[in-house]
Amino acid sequence: MSRVQLAFIPEPINVPLDSVLPSRQPTPGLTISRKFKQIVSSIQEVGLIEPLSVMPEDKNLGGFVLLDGHLRLLALRTLRISHAACLVSTDDEGYTYNNRVNRLSALQEHYMIRRAMEKGASPERLAKALGVNLSHIISKATLLDGICPEAIDLLKDQQFSPSLSRVIRRMRPTRQVECIELMLAANNITAAYAEALFAATPADRLVEGKRRPRRVVASQEQIAKMEREMSNLQSKYKLAEQSFGQDVLNLVLARGYLAKLLENEEIMRYLLAHHPDLVKEFELILESVSLEQG
Repeated sequence: MSRVQLAFIPEPINVPLDSVLPSRQPTPGLTISRKFKQIVSSIQEVGLIEPLSVMPEDKNLGGFVLLDGHLRLLALRTLRISHAACLVSTDDEGYTYNNRVNRLSALQEHYMIRRAMEKGASPERLAKALGVNLSHIISKATLLDGICPEAIDLLKDQQFSPSLSRVIRRMRPTRQVECIELMLAANNITAAYAEALFAATPADRLVEGKRRPRRVVASQEQIAKMEREMSNLQSKYKLAEQSFGQDVLNLVLARGYLAKLLENEEIMRYLLAHHPDLVKEFELILESVSLEQG
């Protein structure tokens, strides 16, 4: 059995930055961008977290070509740092580093910040290291306060702002789950949508002491009607979700049967002669299913 070849040497090495050659030129205005300033602040406060990825240029001369980490290299040189940890790649490619990156979800950011604070890092230091406001760190650290475990599980792979959490935590757990399921189904995980769902939530499903925002201008009758419509919508959504898979399977099977049916010349002649309207309907079904599959 062949062994999988590693893409880089596991242990980082300390490399003089003068021997690292960038593989591209920095774009104009890069040094005044917010992202660059955040990297500079982070390196100043806690040092380089992610090593540079390099490829040996010439084993005899000892130089390296930079595959990933151009912003970090520029920040290190701006701070007049002479050496940095580097991962030495065994393959000359930068596509994976730059284009196949898994972004952190909102929950992962929350857990990282909480873990750093539990280990003694103050919110002020984290804010300075990340180049953000202190309020941003606090809102990330308290992201899940008041959110039930079931709702957290639904949001585990999603990107959302702390503003959404502030709305969701004003509802009772069962309502939290319902609202998040609706947002996921609509692919609209925003605070504005959460506010709309909150406005349509009955008072007995809100956390005690939490009221609807006063800016919602609606009569009691309108709110009651909206609550009924939202409840009906949720019920219909649940029913559709339960039968969706079976309905699609039935549709695909029916399409296959109709396709074979219309391929038969004798049947086609009979239908055209006696039931031309059915032929049109059958063809519409075949076309609609084909478009959905495409």
